Amino acid sequence: MKKVLLLFCLSFFTIKIFAQQFSQYNTGSLYDSFENPSQRAFIPDTSKKYASNFLFPNFNTSFFISGDAQATLKTRAFLYRYDNSKLLISQGRYNMANANANVYFLMLRMFYSLNGDEEMGISWQSKAEGRGLFSDESIAALNGTSSFVNAQNYSDIFNSHYAYQTYHQVSFTYREKFDKHFAFGVKISALLGIQYQKLAITGSNVVYDKPNDSATVALRGIYYASFIPGQFTSRDYLPSIRNPGAAISIGTTYRTEDSFILQGNIKDLGFIHWSPRSKFYNFDSYTTIHGLSTQQREDSIYNQVYKVIHNNPTVGSFTTPIDGRAEISVNKSFWLDDDRNFKYSPTLVASKQLFFPGFIGALVNPFQYKKYVLTLTTTYDDLKIFNLGAQFMMKTPNWEFYLGSDRLTQSISLMSDALNKNSANIGQNNAYTGLNFFMGFSMKFGPVVEHPMNASSVPTGEKGFLGRLWGRWFKTNK
Repeated sequence: MKKVLLLFCLSFFTIKIFAQQFSQYNTGSLYDSFENPSQRAFIPDTSKKYASNFLFPNFNTSFFISGDAQATLKTRAFLYRYDNSKLLISQGRYNMANANANVYFLMLRMFYSLNGDEEMGISWQSKAEGRGLFSDESIAALNGTSSFVNAQNYSDIFNSHYAYQTYHQVSFTYREKFDKHFAFGVKISALLGIQYQKLAITGSNVVYDKPNDSATVALRGIYYASFIPGQFTSRDYLPSIRNPGAAISIGTTYRTEDSFILQGNIKDLGFIHWSPRSKFYNFDSYTTIHGLSTQQREDSIYNQVYKVIHNNPTVGSFTTPIDGRAEISVNKSFWLDDDRNFKYSPTLVASKQLFFPGFIGALVNPFQYKKYVLTLTTTYDDLKIFNLGAQFMMKTPNWEFYLGSDRLTQSISLMSDALNKNSANIGQNNAYTGLNFFMGFSMKFGPVVEHPMNASSVPTGEKGFLGRLWGRWFKTNK
């Protein structure tokens, strides 16, 4: 696929998704303990004291596209041609796209104290977040004038918008169990912004001149671009303090007398302050695009649109939120046999984005036999999209490996289309086109964490800092 198509067309959806790795909920994995800070990663008398991924990336990546443009984009991506037959012109039809990536490069956690059941850790992860809403006509225009047969002059058909940001997140986590029912965790993060872009076209007009194979296009809107010194290169992905930010995650876990586990999280409540050398463009201009029927039309469209939106710049900093969420869940485990080899631990989760419209409900169904866990996950969101996911996990007290997808059927379908160029599905629109894949590994090392009754050293009995504070507030200290 041509670079210009990635820049102009696929930029609407290649960097973020509203998708969570729900399959990891209440697994006690290292990934789970960093994403849900009140979740424990160690088991006294069984686990070793330290846990790490040893720089093996633990990642989750996903995207989806809904709307009439699915068939057009799939034929362009897999068959190297456009099929605009499913696009509807001048009917106000829009396509939604959402995609993201979350990669933990480093996770290191330790069991700090037996008395307060304290754990602490550090992590380094990189994230990409993006969303887009674009018209059918914005995609049809990439194939020249063939779809615009009813008129020569069109207004507001290219009104679309997208935004994405990428950043590093360096974090410290602390988790403490106050008593047999209640645990609290916090994750404090420094954010290091990599890149931010936002384009909103609020007004547009086009006049096609088919005899001369050209079009005059007028665009009005706003465009934000973070400062990059020179051309963006791979070195710009390295951490720097050019675009600083901060975030916090807070989690609580409560175990009831009848062994229900209630969990609540405020995740990634934070902001990034982009460099004072960033630019904001309030554009309102026009251009003429030539060669709409030639093989170079994508380059011509991109280059001319680029010139229009980079008009009237203002230099200055701006602040953007990251994709924070509020989540609640309830879990209960059931042993299915007397020997306690088979366990079923369903979790019901509700997740709401804090700064954007977006809500997901999930039912996570892990079935465990000894060290093997098969998890089936169903999700339903406010876009009325239903997903089926699956995860395979091998987990012992001192190591774990997992892989899976929370959009299993859509991921298989898209991969099949990419491999089978004769697939009839390539030219069809579905409820949505999507892809999701995640994988992770970690291992524990060091001495075994010993319970106070079995410890080789005698504990002092003193609680951790948060435990002492909790005791003062609620008068539980003796």
